[in-house]
Amino acid sequence: MATATDLLKVKGKDVYWISASASIKEALVLMAEKDVGALPVLDGKKLSGIFFERDFDGLCAEEGCPPKKLDTPVQDVMTKKLFTVTPATTIEECMQLMTEKHIRHLPVMEKNQMVGLVSIGDVVKAIISSQKGLIDQLEGYITGRRW
Repeated sequence: MATATDLLKVKGKDVYWISASASIKEALVLMAEKDVGALPVLDGKKLSGIFFERDFDGLCAEEGCPPKKLDTPVQDVMTKKLFTVTPATTIEECMQLMTEKHIRHLPVMEKNQMVGLVSIGDVVKAIISSQKGLIDQLEGYITGRRW
């Protein structure tokens, strides 16, 4: 069974992150530059939350978004309730957790350190690839095709 480690080998372990004291504007600029929908928030070396696009949307939904709100520290609006996985967590377990908790990103933690970030897109690609391989094998078996 494929694991979070296998996903990180394919996508790489590079993770864009932001400090807890950075402003929302800084986070949004980084997210736009890197084309990501979430940024882990680090307080020193400790993972303290994740800043999602929807955290910003929620902040501005009630009363619009005056420019001064963009100066708000990320730590004031980030998602603090985190669900994490280990490198040994299977892709299927990642998918199950994401589905049950309605989340799209899972920090991969090893010895209290974040070693990567897995997205729902990463998981879906891996599952599709696995299923395609299985289908190809079954078609070969049925048709008598030799590899």
